[in-house]
Amino acid sequence: MNPDRWQKIDELLDQALELAAEHRASFLKEACADDEELRREVESLLAAHERSGSFIETNPAGGMVAAFSKQYLQAPPPSMAGKRLGHYELLALLGAGGMGEVYRARDPRLDRLVAIKVLPQHLSAHPEALARFEREAKAVAALSHPNILAIHDFGHEGGVTYAVMELLEGETLRARLESSLLSWREAVKITASVAEGLAAAHARGIIHRDIKPENIFLTADGLVKILDFGIARVKKAVISNADTLISKGIGDTKPGTLMGTIGYMSPEQVRGEAAEAPSDFFSLGCVLMEALTGKRPFARQSAAETLAAILRDEPPSLSAVTQEIPPELERILLRCLEKTPEER
Repeated sequence: MNPDRWQKIDELLDQALELAAEHRASFLKEACADDEELRREVESLLAAHERSGSFIETNPAGGMVAAFSKQYLQAPPPSMAGKRLGHYELLALLGAGGMGEVYRARDPRLDRLVAIKVLPQHLSAHPEALARFEREAKAVAALSHPNILAIHDFGHEGGVTYAVMELLEGETLRARLESSLLSWREAVKITASVAEGLAAAHARGIIHRDIKPENIFLTADGLVKILDFGIARVKKAVISNADTLISKGIGDTKPGTLMGTIGYMSPEQVRGEAAEAPSDFFSLGCVLMEALTGKRPFARQSAAETLAAILRDEPPSLSAVTQEIPPELERILLRCLEKTPEER
């Protein structure tokens, strides 16, 4: 897309953002006239801008991370700490967000500590929220890989829906990056472990769609874990036992729906297209670039500009990095960040 075209898109986007939401459609219809492609481009960026704060991450004490959809955020309910879910004893609240709460809990049958993710009762009747929760639990439970957070159990009791997960001690990659940059060897070790986990998920037809530092956990004993498959896409055509992994009718996202976190989304995610395995590796490339440089490769002053950069701009050079980066690593990184999925 030529610079003049992008300037026109940027101008229309800025003008649309200044209007009340109910007036934007009519404005774009008039401003774009018969240029349907132009209108779709602006509407896509506009929708993504509205979603730019749609995910929050809580990094509670104890090292467990919960990433939930902000659109459901309400006043926090009373803590369930001290109560039981099934035979599990809820010990302490680790974190809370719009899609639920995470508790440190004890499994008395196996005498081990676990983490329990609870969907709020007021969302149990919400089809999209419940479907996303069940999708995460069933899809991840079907995987067994050292680089993916393990799901032990899933259930309903007294109107409460919950998933039982392994309890992690350590910190997220985001927390690590906030304290210091990684050496290239550390960055390679972490991203290679994430790539191994993603390969296992992709082999089962599961696309994560939200790889970012907040969803990569570094355990105290040196393991790397991928967290939060809450917006994962399960490809029914790839998985022979798909009916056991995902409820009927919730496997695919409607075309044009933007899923992911701005700054780590692939070009196809920005366009609202179906994300395949290369999309996850584009996101992982963004993570690797940030680990090496301290900056997201396509970060700009606004969400809309960031989305446009993902589609349009080349990633920055690593020449300014103080440590010497092996040419092979830079080649791999740039390949991850190719605009076209087939070239990654």
